[in-house]
Amino acid sequence: MMVTMSKSACAFTVLLFSMAMSATQAFYIPGVAPLTFKKGEEVPLKINTLTSTKTQIPRDFYRLPFCQPEGGPKQASENLGEFLTGNKIQSSPYSIHMLTEMYCSKLCQVTMTKIQAAKMLLHIKYGYHNNWIIDNLPSAAIGVGKKGERRKRYAGGFPVGFMATDNKLPYVYNHVNINVDYNEYEGGYRVVGFAIEPLSIKHEFQGGFEWDGSSPEGLQKPLDSCSTTRHLQRGDISMSQIVKPQEKILFTYDVTWIQSEVEWSSRWDVYLSEDHLVPAQVHWYSITNSILVVVFLSFLVISILVRNLRRDIAAYNALAVIADEEDEEEKEDEKGWKLVHADVFRPPTNHPMLYCVFMGSGAQLGITLLVAICLSAVGFLSPARRGSLINSFLVFYMLSGIFAGYLSSRLYKSFRGRQWQLCTVITALLFPGVSFGTFVFFNIILFFLHSSASAPFLDVVIVAAMWCCVSIPLVFVGAYFGYKAEAIEFPTVTSTISRAIPDPPNFFMNPLVAIALAGAIPFVAAYVELFFIMTSLWMDQFYYVFGFTLIVYIIMLVTCGEVTVLLVYYQLCAENHRWWWFSFFSAGSSAFFTYVYAAFWFRQLEASRMLMTYLLYFGYMFLICFGMLLVFGTAGSLLSLWFVRKIFGTIKVD
Repeated sequence: MMVTMSKSACAFTVLLFSMAMSATQAFYIPGVAPLTFKKGEEVPLKINTLTSTKTQIPRDFYRLPFCQPEGGPKQASENLGEFLTGNKIQSSPYSIHMLTEMYCSKLCQVTMTKIQAAKMLLHIKYGYHNNWIIDNLPSAAIGVGKKGERRKRYAGGFPVGFMATDNKLPYVYNHVNINVDYNEYEGGYRVVGFAIEPLSIKHEFQGGFEWDGSSPEGLQKPLDSCSTTRHLQRGDISMSQIVKPQEKILFTYDVTWIQSEVEWSSRWDVYLSEDHLVPAQVHWYSITNSILVVVFLSFLVISILVRNLRRDIAAYNALAVIADEEDEEEKEDEKGWKLVHADVFRPPTNHPMLYCVFMGSGAQLGITLLVAICLSAVGFLSPARRGSLINSFLVFYMLSGIFAGYLSSRLYKSFRGRQWQLCTVITALLFPGVSFGTFVFFNIILFFLHSSASAPFLDVVIVAAMWCCVSIPLVFVGAYFGYKAEAIEFPTVTSTISRAIPDPPNFFMNPLVAIALAGAIPFVAAYVELFFIMTSLWMDQFYYVFGFTLIVYIIMLVTCGEVTVLLVYYQLCAENHRWWWFSFFSAGSSAFFTYVYAAFWFRQLEASRMLMTYLLYFGYMFLICFGMLLVFGTAGSLLSLWFVRKIFGTIKVD
């Protein structure tokens, strides 16, 4: 038996490693049509929102005194997911043409008012970054490292400005070197790379010319501060551009075209891997550690349960055969989980309907996560398609409502509940209602803060319509089939009077202590990958290793289930028959560890003192951890139900 299990475990491990390897190699997701440009053809540069990891509040780019295109910025067409994630892509005034080099080209000149200078200062102080796009590629940032080396960062955009370390004054990056990598194809050229080198320079016109910022003459006058025949270098700058009231700031840019051997189909590779900033071995070590934890735990659970259960079942069945020959004193000496056979399937004493609702909600969310992660791992969802992940998650969640209704109604029928309409309504409203209410609350606050993260009213209505017109009806459809199905059969008959529960034999057998400790093992198995997921969520990093995420998700489900089954067995041995809620919270307690971890991880953001930053972070992390509680609690509780039915179905009871 052990040899067979070892072979199965090895095969499963090889399968998971193969999925992870294929997912990490297939960075680019097909389905986005390439754009081919002729020589001299315009290559549009688009502007996305300003973002900051310190505030977590995106801002509209044109909220600051930057140059605007003629006729004002035009909104690019966006999908629902882009609006919900705070993207606001607009046109820009930058004129870029394929293979046309630009040298110190002037955009506009802005004379800073007191209010504009104060806004610019705050955005620089809070570390806001520009996010520009060419041909769907986000801009990488070229900067200087601590040792003076030239460095390139592929996620998070490039900063608006910087605070000087010596005089603590703000300086704005008013010149950008736009580096575009291209590859020649039949019929034209394609963009395969895009990077920005931001520079701050105090521009001066030749001959002391003073420009008012509006006359055409200023656009023709040469500058002393940069050349029109070679690209501006960092060493050419004698004075940076300070930000203060009444200061005239001239915005300029260079465009450099660099031929590259990178294929268009693999141009996202360097973005997703951050040019191998994090070695792939880190993820492999994490997965290896997690798999070892699961294998060790599996053998531990199997060895304990198989040995103990064989002994218990054999002893109980032997006692049942000679039950007529035993006297009352011998019966009183009987101990173990058989004694609770008349109470073990008694419905939860506290809130049985809420238990059913949590189980249904967890099933809906768990199936949604599994499908979304699988599609991401095989390549259908990618950062190259902005908003695709949130769009697919919403669609799958709505369609999975039928599973939520079925499971909650089936359990509630087994508990002999009478208010099945109320149970179904709460199942349809609880988790999506909490999530939607939190989203609307934050959306209203962000609207008054003039943040681009505030979704338009129409998109909020669309989400509400999807919930009311798709998800809720499907929950009722699932509930209909659940109530029509036969009730779950239990192998023992429940007595009329509940059996008294004795005191725990030791400290660790206390149900609250067991619940608190149960989540440690699943959390340890996944915390390394959790770090990368947190970095992607809150620090504007790309996350692409969905193959690893799928493995970690499966590992956590298995680990939570195994730990829960073992703890339920020991609770039954201690004659505690109230295992329904115990199994749910034992399996879901890894969510509490995740929330505590998130509280400590929050320091890495170097967050501002804005109250909204704390509300956004801890509010959405609460939703994420609540979802984890539902998903893993449901998995552990369902496995425990199967286990309890199995063991009590193997013994003979009166």
